[in-house]
Amino acid sequence: MTKARQSIINVNDTPYYHCMGRCVRRAYLCGVDEFSGKDYSHRKQWIVDKLAELSAVYTIDVCAYAVMSNHYHVVLKINQEQAQQLSEEEVMERWMKLFHGNVLIQRFLKGECHSQGELDKVKETIALWRERLSDISWFMRCLNESIAQKANQEDNCKGRFWEGRFKSQALLNEQALLSCMAYVDLNPIRAGIADNLETSDFTSIEQRIKDSVKGKELSVKHKALSIKSNKKEQETENSTLIQLSDFVGSKDKSGIPYLLMDYLELVDWTGRAIRNDKKGFISGNEPKILVKLGFSADIWLKSVKLFSDHFYSHIGSDIQLKAVCKNSKVSWLAGMKSCRQLYQPPS
Repeated sequence: MTKARQSIINVNDTPYYHCMGRCVRRAYLCGVDEFSGKDYSHRKQWIVDKLAELSAVYTIDVCAYAVMSNHYHVVLKINQEQAQQLSEEEVMERWMKLFHGNVLIQRFLKGECHSQGELDKVKETIALWRERLSDISWFMRCLNESIAQKANQEDNCKGRFWEGRFKSQALLNEQALLSCMAYVDLNPIRAGIADNLETSDFTSIEQRIKDSVKGKELSVKHKALSIKSNKKEQETENSTLIQLSDFVGSKDKSGIPYLLMDYLELVDWTGRAIRNDKKGFISGNEPKILVKLGFSADIWLKSVKLFSDHFYSHIGSDIQLKAVCKNSKVSWLAGMKSCRQLYQPPS
């Protein structure tokens, strides 16, 4: 049975969430539709552009994304601290980049509100907008509605574009976060439409490699990974890029607490290990980040391979899932057995 969003998205449990939207009837409405023969691949850039726009307005960070032919994945972080630090003027400015606001706010901005009742109502509205700026449901609503309207207008039709509401999963610890991000970034390789990271179009891993080539510190190994993407990068240099959450390399709440180079190495190694033509292959040069995460190579690969089939609304250690059950006043969560087998308590 479908769970209410408020029972899954709770910043007190975790700020990190994996969300997914799928086209109606699983049709390739963002790629080459085999049934109709039409090519809708340009819509993938629509999704990337809208994610970039929304991430600049909402106090929600994008950690990873992948846009496929009939669905997309995005890993989001609720930045509640940033939301609280915004001034009232900043809240209004951000919100009104997406919406018109209301008559009272328009009058307030013109200096036409003088009574205490009007001013109190303005503050109440701003507080509501501040809350919505860190609300994943509002973020996903803006994303899905915009793409659906644009696609229906292009096709001169009406009706659903997405299969119901978006799917969401709470990522309760760093192990769940990193394995989910790797799963998302490796979608094109797992689907067989890309051979390596630099050709994984419309993914955050491709963007991170490009960003590194443009000026950030990059090892010789990963420069080699990106050489082939340079021409494509020049062709799309004017495309909108999403401001991705930074890898900060330490226990810092402002970003992902690992080094970017360690993550690139991990995803590159994982992609090679899960390729269909190398089934069961595990390199002897295992990424050092696995030790920090407390994963054996075998368990890590299982956590990435099985992510879509064995995990449900909440992903984390047994202790964390029991805490969610207690807070939600339920006795059990789907996927607890898989989590117990694959994820260890955070150190």
